[in-house]
Amino acid sequence: MQLIIVESPHKAKTIEKFLKGDYKVDASKGHVRDLPVNYMGISISNNFEPHYVVAPEKKQDIKRLETLAKKADKVYLATDPDREGEAISWHLAEVLGLDENDVNRIEFNEISEKAVKAALANPRKIDKNLVDAQQARRVLDRIVGYSISPAASSRLNENLSAGRVQSVALKMVVDREREIMNFKPQEYWNLKADVQPNGKSAFKVLLTEKAGKKYKPSSKEEADGVESVLKSAQFYVKNVKKAVQKSHAPAPYITSTLQQDGSIRLNLTAPQVMQIAQRLYEGVETPKGHVALITYMRTDSVRISAEAQKDARDFIAKTYGSEFVPAKPNVYRSKKDAQDAHEAIRPIDINKTPESVQGILDKNQFKLYKLIYERFIASQMAEAKYDSVSVDVAADEYTFKTSGKTLLFKGYLAVYDDTKKEEDEESGNALLPVLSNGELLNLLQLNKEQKFTKPPVRYTEASLIKSMEDKGIGRPSTYATIMAKLSDKKREYVRKEKKYLVPNDISYDLIDFLVKYFADIMEISFTARMETALDDIGEGGKDWHKLIADFYAPFNKKLQNAKLTDVVCEKCGAPMIINSGRYGNYYACSNYPACQNIKAVNEKVTIPTDKICPKCGGMMVEREGKFGKFLACSNYPTCKHTVSMTESVGICPECGRETKKMTSRGGKTFYGCSGYPNCKFMSWDIPTGKKCEECGHYLIEVDGVVKCSNKKCKHGQNAKG
Repeated sequence: MQLIIVESPHKAKTIEKFLKGDYKVDASKGHVRDLPVNYMGISISNNFEPHYVVAPEKKQDIKRLETLAKKADKVYLATDPDREGEAISWHLAEVLGLDENDVNRIEFNEISEKAVKAALANPRKIDKNLVDAQQARRVLDRIVGYSISPAASSRLNENLSAGRVQSVALKMVVDREREIMNFKPQEYWNLKADVQPNGKSAFKVLLTEKAGKKYKPSSKEEADGVESVLKSAQFYVKNVKKAVQKSHAPAPYITSTLQQDGSIRLNLTAPQVMQIAQRLYEGVETPKGHVALITYMRTDSVRISAEAQKDARDFIAKTYGSEFVPAKPNVYRSKKDAQDAHEAIRPIDINKTPESVQGILDKNQFKLYKLIYERFIASQMAEAKYDSVSVDVAADEYTFKTSGKTLLFKGYLAVYDDTKKEEDEESGNALLPVLSNGELLNLLQLNKEQKFTKPPVRYTEASLIKSMEDKGIGRPSTYATIMAKLSDKKREYVRKEKKYLVPNDISYDLIDFLVKYFADIMEISFTARMETALDDIGEGGKDWHKLIADFYAPFNKKLQNAKLTDVVCEKCGAPMIINSGRYGNYYACSNYPACQNIKAVNEKVTIPTDKICPKCGGMMVEREGKFGKFLACSNYPTCKHTVSMTESVGICPECGRETKKMTSRGGKTFYGCSGYPNCKFMSWDIPTGKKCEECGHYLIEVDGVVKCSNKKCKHGQNAKG
């Protein structure tokens, strides 16, 4: 039997359709281990090494996969084809005891029989560079988030969360809102003239220039003066330009453009778009089993395979006619900083039209699939063509303009209409008579209208994602998560007014705090440079430990300054800082190591988490009590729900329950049964839950080696149980 491990059960079902006989497909259900949720989990002193833990809810999945792996002749790791997927494969190899140098990693951009079998025929080793790039991102974000969040929470007396990329995105929203608040409208006047050549139809023109320079009257008095001059002036055609304009088809979707169009056209949030796309990629249930419909949806590349391009061109010729197929295939270039690891987002099978699968998709799945399908078809179609004309009309020293265009050939617009409504008054879209240079015009009417300049427009999810992408902030896989955090109803950094993002009051205070103490981190250019550095790690050109070390030294100095409080050390008189430790928040003397005084913080100072209270839906915060660290609902005392945060490590050999990793009053680590007080078992080493076959004492794990806890047992150094 050969075992293939993927991330999603839906994906597993889809792949099982293609493979017969000696293959078993199972799912890890996402990450099998990660950084701990209750403390930073990064060893600063040990070269920033991360400490990974297995969540209790994942132990059953690991046990199942371990059993299957032991029975398998070969184990293939088929997690998603990106950095995070590569990291999950590495974690799986570590947890399941697989050789990470084995040629067992397979990846595919689409879940089709051809792609899966091609991947199985071409396995490779786990790409440690990609794993390191993902580790570097996690370590960097963990250090920033777990360091800044407590400092901000303490300063502002709120349960706040700050992140390396999330906070920069929030700053963009806050800065835009402040621009709007500080905006001072400027008055200007539009003058429009109705003119008519002899024997021809009339048309409208708009005043745009004076003496060859852009011009708008800035007051009523000025507009009245221009009007009096124009009423006695001779109007004539100054210049006529005719041309055939061409509009090229847009590129197929990448992650960011799909999220933008999903917001604009379908009124979906970025997280909703990605959730629906994930299902279309992994497969949906049909009468013939699970069927995947689109290629991988986390990509920054606009390229497509030659085979997919040929299929599209054949389909276009058959469905719309040969004139809709461009003479040369359309090829698009990805951005310079694109990783270009995968194809653009497209349908797997061009013959699965939206209409043919409408009956098996829910409403939003259908809408998104239709959007992806039509954008891909359009990307391979001929250009749209317009017959355009622009006219300059002169009167005295003033110039008026108008323009118009007529669609000659739809091209890709037959499938995907990306034309925008004209909002610029100077653009126009008039129906114009045939005109010639120098032709005299009769002034029929002159109208003037008071206007005011408008402030910048607030960000929408779509425009914020586009702006982040343009500035190099974040990567395709991060946009949806960032949008979700900004709009999180529990923290309410940003609220939506219609489709626009509006910062709440706490956001201004948070951004001001971050800019004051962490100005470089909040710079867009810094965030973009860090993304490039992470890309360099993935491409094998940089050591991730050095990247973190170079960042941490100056960051830590700023952090210490930000953490200074008004609390005075009673031992030496120096100001105290607030630190976050494994067992909660505490005050520490800033004069360390000369003074090592520490003391408990005020109960109001807490560390926010991403956990949600299962009782009331409130946000859970970290606190420290008599029996160690725990999560408590922020709605206390209305809701008194708490959850222990003591780490589960080991199995009790007496009752079979999990043992908890604890610390004695003397600071020494021990492992006690979670069934206390009914079971009072404890051990200074990790108990395995098994007994020694020779003497019956319980077995322990020390530095990865299983031993008998009885030092007198002859099997103490190499026990079996």
